Amino acid sequence: MLAAERQTRITELIEAKGSVQVEELARELKVSTMTIRRDLVKLEESGRIERCHGGAVAKQEVSYEDKQVQNQREKNKIADRCAGLVSPGDTVFLDAGTTTYEIAKRICNIQGITIVTNDLEIAQIVKQGGAELFVCGGWVQKSTGSMLGYYATGFLLDFRFDAGFFGAASISDKLEVMTPTVDKAFLKRETALRCEKSYLVVDNSKFGRQSMVKINGLRDYTAVVTDRDFTSKEREIIIRDKIRIIEI
Repeated sequence: MLAAERQTRITELIEAKGSVQVEELARELKVSTMTIRRDLVKLEESGRIERCHGGAVAKQEVSYEDKQVQNQREKNKIADRCAGLVSPGDTVFLDAGTTTYEIAKRICNIQGITIVTNDLEIAQIVKQGGAELFVCGGWVQKSTGSMLGYYATGFLLDFRFDAGFFGAASISDKLEVMTPTVDKAFLKRETALRCEKSYLVVDNSKFGRQSMVKINGLRDYTAVVTDRDFTSKEREIIIRDKIRIIEI
């Protein structure tokens, strides 16, 4: 088994079980514990897992504060492009996240628009602008400021949106959109279906990484707004699945 194949299998085992021990992985994959430890170092460096004493655990959510300082230039460029996709009078959904936070700053004074969000930080920005604001209820994930769960999803099911902007924790090598949180995956998937036009907004750092739960695929959005320089393999998938890319 090649190293890349072995590391993919390790990631799958960690995501399925939540955590694994080095010795357990060595037995499963029939390699030495030293090889497994090297693999875990590589996987942690790529952001796919987190190492712990004696093994590894599934990647956890990054805090809002940490996300805000990552790839800010790229997020600003994506937000600038997305602002041009919103028209006066639109009803817009803004998914929780720091890229959508930047979008909120740029569209909150567009004439006659209504913004619906599950993000407390975005709500604070929109509150200061001229847009009408709806905030869904539900359990608050304090580390990210997003609202999740049964009540949050149920609230959003009653809406129909002219446009929706969605973030993601990671995009797999197969161009699957992923997140570490089950409730977050369900909310994103269901809300995207209620948008006349849905946009995935992701910077280059989100690609080539795994998370625990699949939300959907790039082809499930009207377009993907990104600074990604796609590989030849990714471009084959994009052409095959007729994915629209808005490059910045």
